Amino acid sequence: MTTRGATVEFRDVTKRYGRLGAAAARGADGELGAVNDLSLVVPAGAICVLVGPSGCGKTTSLKMVNRLIEPTSGTILIDGHDVRQDDPVILRRRIGYVIQQVGLFPHQTISMNVATVPRLLGWDGARIDRRVRELMELVGLDSARYRDRYPAALSGGERQRVGVARALAAEPPVMLMDEPFGAVDPIVRERLQDEFLRIHRELGMTVLFVTHDIDEAIKMGDRVAVMREGRLVQYAPPSELLTTPADDFVARFVGADRGLKRLALTTVGDVTLRDAPTAREGEPASSVRVRAAGQSFVLLLDAERHPIGWINLARLGEDAVLAAAHADPSSPFFTRRTRLRDALSALLASGVRTGVVVDDDGRYSGAFTIDEIGNALTGNSLTQGQGPLRSEAAPKAAT
Repeated sequence: MTTRGATVEFRDVTKRYGRLGAAAARGADGELGAVNDLSLVVPAGAICVLVGPSGCGKTTSLKMVNRLIEPTSGTILIDGHDVRQDDPVILRRRIGYVIQQVGLFPHQTISMNVATVPRLLGWDGARIDRRVRELMELVGLDSARYRDRYPAALSGGERQRVGVARALAAEPPVMLMDEPFGAVDPIVRERLQDEFLRIHRELGMTVLFVTHDIDEAIKMGDRVAVMREGRLVQYAPPSELLTTPADDFVARFVGADRGLKRLALTTVGDVTLRDAPTAREGEPASSVRVRAAGQSFVLLLDAERHPIGWINLARLGEDAVLAAAHADPSSPFFTRRTRLRDALSALLASGVRTGVVVDDDGRYSGAFTIDEIGNALTGNSLTQGQGPLRSEAAPKAAT
């Protein structure tokens, strides 16, 4: 799959509806402005999240890109090409579109739903079948198991995955997503968010994503456009939005906990890791005590350097030989891709101060503490070599 993103640009785009009396967002002609003079550029391959309270114009802005709504004035460009110069039907076949209700055809199988746009474009059967299999694998659905089912037989999360697959079918350079994960429960929603971010890293399409949830906007967006009463208030990367909100409205919308929200933008890989005292299975406790230089806890590793858990040396006799039975696997395990927000949550839930970092093969890479997370949040330089651990009982395994 070789999807490539396209630049999307709004130039002074306005949409007005009817004469509805006096209102703050009115144009000079007395018409209510759903969107007023919107100008912004979404770089190729970026995810731009449109966020704001209900009625602020974010969905209207989205639908003007594929001309489900026609702008009153202004220009929308995709890779420099004015979308108004294209037939709307042909334009929509080149733009992926995902909505909250998914909109699958209930009388068609999953494979037929995914193949909707390629069929309209006249692809041959073999190419369509190959594309359906690729996309179902990409969104995490087994083709052999799901392709001949009907939408009614799927869960809400599975239907949403099919909706994403259908939107990607013709390799669109631009995807429009209108509250795509809003109709599923929080656990499924987070999984779908993570899955879509993985797909985006692989394909690199440009995405315009509408949500009312600022946490989702911060997690998903490379750029975030905050809208109010049809106008763009601030357009910035999530980190800038959190550190320097443009005005009181943005500050209130982002929330008083915007400092903590910054943890969703930072990963364990951004933290300076420390070397925790380690030991191998089969080592005598006496020699480990000497090497650990007074540390109470050591991290037990197997022969392949996979962490097993923490051992409290004070509980072992002089003649003891370190074994997995002595280890308490209570310190969470993370990868460098784990968001610091999730890391902090896991550490607090487990009652420990130290997290263990593993590579993609599950081998020990280093460790960090809650103090390192605090340093990352405040931007302070990090220190190394300060030892483990928690306050009392030993450091629960998490991924």
